[in-house]
Amino acid sequence: MLVDTIKQKLVDALDVSTIEIIDQTHKHQGHPQSSGGHFRLIIVSSNFEGLSLIERHRLIYKVLDSMMKKEIHALSISAKIPAEI
Repeated sequence: MLVDTIKQKLVDALDVSTIEIIDQTHKHQGHPQSSGGHFRLIIVSSNFEGLSLIERHRLIYKVLDSMMKKEIHALSISAKIPAEI
């Protein structure tokens, strides 16, 4: 399943303490299936320490680069460090 693949890529690349991925593709009826899915990511990682919000997002997009615009059409991200939860 796509959610599991996304999760595994992030867990393999980052020191993840919490991760939740919600498939929201069903909310976007009418988009061609070939455009990929819509997901919401909630992730907590010490790798985000000292990074701005944009840098955190860039790091996640770098990890998921091979999936973007193919399997993933849209990704809503909440990225925090452990001290922020």
